Amino acid sequence: MRLIDFFDRSADRYPQRAFLVDETGTRTYAQTRAHTHRIANGLIAAGCTPGTKVAVFSPNLAVAFECILGLLRAGAAWVPLNAKNGVEENVHIIRTFEVEYLFYHSSFQAQVDAYVAASPGIRRLVRMDGMGEGTLAALTDGVADIAPDDLGLGLDTLTAVFPTGGTTGLSKGAVWSNQTWATMIANLHCALPVRKPPVHLVIAPMTHAAGGVALMLMASGATQVILPGFDAKAVMEAIERHKVTHLFLPPTAIYMLLAHPDLRQHDYSSLDYFIYAAAPMSVEKLKEAVQAFGPVMAQTFGQAEAPMLCTCLTPADHDVLGDPVLEKRLASCGRSTLLTEVAIMADDGRRLPAGEVGEIVVRGPLVMKGYYKNPEATAAASEHGWHHTSDIGYADEDGYVYIVDRKRDMIISGGFNVFPSEIEQVIWSHPAVQDCAVVGAPDDKWGEAVTACVELKPGLAVEPAELIALCRDKLGPVKAPKTVEIWETLPRSAVGKVLKRKIREHFWAGRTRLV
Repeated sequence: MRLIDFFDRSADRYPQRAFLVDETGTRTYAQTRAHTHRIANGLIAAGCTPGTKVAVFSPNLAVAFECILGLLRAGAAWVPLNAKNGVEENVHIIRTFEVEYLFYHSSFQAQVDAYVAASPGIRRLVRMDGMGEGTLAALTDGVADIAPDDLGLGLDTLTAVFPTGGTTGLSKGAVWSNQTWATMIANLHCALPVRKPPVHLVIAPMTHAAGGVALMLMASGATQVILPGFDAKAVMEAIERHKVTHLFLPPTAIYMLLAHPDLRQHDYSSLDYFIYAAAPMSVEKLKEAVQAFGPVMAQTFGQAEAPMLCTCLTPADHDVLGDPVLEKRLASCGRSTLLTEVAIMADDGRRLPAGEVGEIVVRGPLVMKGYYKNPEATAAASEHGWHHTSDIGYADEDGYVYIVDRKRDMIISGGFNVFPSEIEQVIWSHPAVQDCAVVGAPDDKWGEAVTACVELKPGLAVEPAELIALCRDKLGPVKAPKTVEIWETLPRSAVGKVLKRKIREHFWAGRTRLV
């Protein structure tokens, strides 16, 4: 099945069910299907052909979701543009991924003007709101109500060129097909079975994981309740008001929920799955989340090149509190999903046995078709017939996968290899800490000195010496930070990941890092 077929399947079954709910109102499946047909026909009339790259640049809004479905119906390939990216990053995406059509919201007019000035390949702009020339209303005016279904689109058809994130530099484009989406949908529904049409709360940017979860859940007739952005109080209220069954948030946002004084004042009993991903999560804060939201936490592991669902730690896997043997699983990202094979590999291509640390590699139909027009990077990431994630980890005897750290994040201090994630877990356990990041800073004696940058919970305080002592007690002197800095806020990417690259740049300005 094509991705658009999964939507049409639910529209056939639940035509009058609410599909999109945002600040502008509610759209049913039938209403959205009709609009996506007109959007597709408008694009086709404007010269858009199968495989054409079409970007969507908008706040979290229902109309943006309709534009994504409309371009997919026309056979075009979706290129997500995150509103929190800088101009340079989005111009790079537009130019490198060869975007020709751009849907945008008027609130981003200034950025779009900059994009157009730097991107001669853009053939047409479509403003999603308002009336008149150049708007979505004009694009769909007078077109046929039913789009053609004979465009030769199949499982291998290009459906998206997904930016890899840019946390270590400018994004590459991961090429996704209908097969990628079908595999994601199957993996999600096998790992986290749906009992009834879900109510999914869309909070994080629709351009990344939240949008991916929404597109997967529409296969089950989900209602998408869309918030404009993250606000802890608004999230708690929305779960209760809309009887939300599914939501996704990165760990940093979950930490903000847990720190909110009203956390225990709302009803979360409707929740089936509270999915977290995109970055490692504090085990201590995960235990808090299980106690606050119930037995609904679910972790997935993936990346743009093998999206979202390489592994899953299910709610049942989280139901281990009080069992010291099984509680260690909370530090894992779960076991491989049904249609994705996961292994640990040495640098020479050998698969490593349980307990040995190496690179996490994956294979199967979930893996991208390659990097867009970048055969060298594709070949480098595909050695030995597996996709190489650049994540270092190990698997236990039961198949649970543990991420030790990113290859590039490893610190070499005094000749010892130090993985920041182990130190971050200890710092996260302190009750005053909301978030943290550990990096290597230049040091004449150690080469790299283990350095922790800490963001505190509102109204709380802790002395750096206390955190250093905590780490020394738990991990010993080699892994204990030499320095702890208290930062008001840590730099984050457009999808909420802490940008260690930016933190390292703060310490390494004018110096050359050798690892």
